[in-house]
Amino acid sequence: MTTVAFIFARSGSKGVPNKNIKLLAGKPLIAYSIEQALTTKRIERVIVSTDSDEIAKVALEFGAEVPFLRPSNLATDDSPEWLSWRHGLEYLRTSTGTLPKVMVSLPPTAPLRTKQDIENCLDEFEKNDSDVVITVTDAHRNPFFNMVKANLDGSVSLVNSMDKKITRRQDAPKFFDVTTICYLVKPEFVMTHDSIFEGRVKQVYVPSERSIDIDSPHDFQIAEFLVNKQIRDQ
Repeated sequence: MTTVAFIFARSGSKGVPNKNIKLLAGKPLIAYSIEQALTTKRIERVIVSTDSDEIAKVALEFGAEVPFLRPSNLATDDSPEWLSWRHGLEYLRTSTGTLPKVMVSLPPTAPLRTKQDIENCLDEFEKNDSDVVITVTDAHRNPFFNMVKANLDGSVSLVNSMDKKITRRQDAPKFFDVTTICYLVKPEFVMTHDSIFEGRVKQVYVPSERSIDIDSPHDFQIAEFLVNKQIRDQ
């Protein structure tokens, strides 16, 4: 066993009720991630980690494994997903006697990812010079020019400033937004560290039209429009 994909999908979404199984263009949202993982040949197992019997039922219908239900203390609004990653990996270590070579996390909130996005992340990880591979897209704001923070005196100032004067956005360092398209991690790193950026992190670029992360009804509407457009253009 070398490559296992997890889809972490808790219940209790407040922004979009029942988000992970809400129908998007006629299909449960979680089904997109399951199908993308199942069609990626280098992924050997596709496991859904959830605290919900209802989500588990849908996941099984679309071909994923649901070998356990996640404990409720790992499925609250403020539960770090890192601990759910550890929980899933501990299940694999206990049930198979070993950890996989790589864990792939495919959040269900990014239905517009493609199989090629996943393949690109696997290619980057297989260079064997990182603990984590994340996906990024173009940043909408630059902290040296158009992102401000509130100060205690009521004024605002730039989030970041530099020693030398930069007057053109083109001269500032390149920034990206982290996307939820795909995460690849070394299981041993997850079990011995507490966050992604404690290790060596590499990136894979994904264009903005595939990088939507559904967190609100507005996001859901945009995603539905784009998915329906893809269906019409096929």
